[in-house]
Amino acid sequence: MLLFPVVISVLTLVIILFFAAPAALWPTGHSYTSLDHWQAIGATFFRVSPHATDSSETTFTYSPTAIAYLVFLYFVSMFLATFFNVAFYNEILAALTGKPVSISRGLKFACSRFQAIFMWTLFAGLVGLIIKTIERRLDLVGRIIARLIGITWSIASVFVIPIIVRDPSVNPVAMLRKSAAMLKRTWGEALIGYAGMAFGSLIIMLASLVLLGGAVFVSIQANNFWIIGIAAAVWVLGLIAWSYLMNVAGLVFKGALYLYAAEGIVPQPYNKEMLDAAWKYKKS
Repeated sequence: MLLFPVVISVLTLVIILFFAAPAALWPTGHSYTSLDHWQAIGATFFRVSPHATDSSETTFTYSPTAIAYLVFLYFVSMFLATFFNVAFYNEILAALTGKPVSISRGLKFACSRFQAIFMWTLFAGLVGLIIKTIERRLDLVGRIIARLIGITWSIASVFVIPIIVRDPSVNPVAMLRKSAAMLKRTWGEALIGYAGMAFGSLIIMLASLVLLGGAVFVSIQANNFWIIGIAAAVWVLGLIAWSYLMNVAGLVFKGALYLYAAEGIVPQPYNKEMLDAAWKYKKS
């Protein structure tokens, strides 16, 4: 399970570089290592014009070619993120129901959900572009409203990936509705669960800072600044590893919430009392 995100990250980077390479390898008639080549690339993707209020300055804007290319890369990135998240969540849900984890099985399953992933990518991508456009075009109040819409969208779509895994539907609007309804049912648990992980991370961070401060004190007293360097390196690596583990733990917790809310399954290592402790029942 811990290896899966690493594999996903490497595959995503390789594929993004594959699609981004044409911009750098765009034929210009010059050597790829020459300055003329990169100046020609810049002229292809950017437009230089005098500043609106100061003629001594220039402004850079994207050319139509650059805009089309960036939109393409934006949708490719979103598709890959959704595809690999579906693969990962398939294995998370499998592990939570007592099955072994398989990277190849997760990727094969994501391929079988290609249509649903593609439809959700188009829908979510268009919503994201609309929100970004509103942020850029409107004044401060409009940007605040757009940010609030963006936050609401992110919260409402939190369970979309596990829904794609479990539900064969390809309707992105239906996916969003199911995700929002499920979030409403698990709101209390989600808040308490994520708050608990955040509190645990805060405790670990404070403890690590105390240890780092102790290493600094010892280093100064011993007049050996190698201790500070080694302690700082260990602290940074430990922080990265802890953040990685907490990210995976958050994904697993979300998968457990989904299974309990959607299918009534109490996955291990959770128990019914733990999940029921924060459950919010509506009065009939």
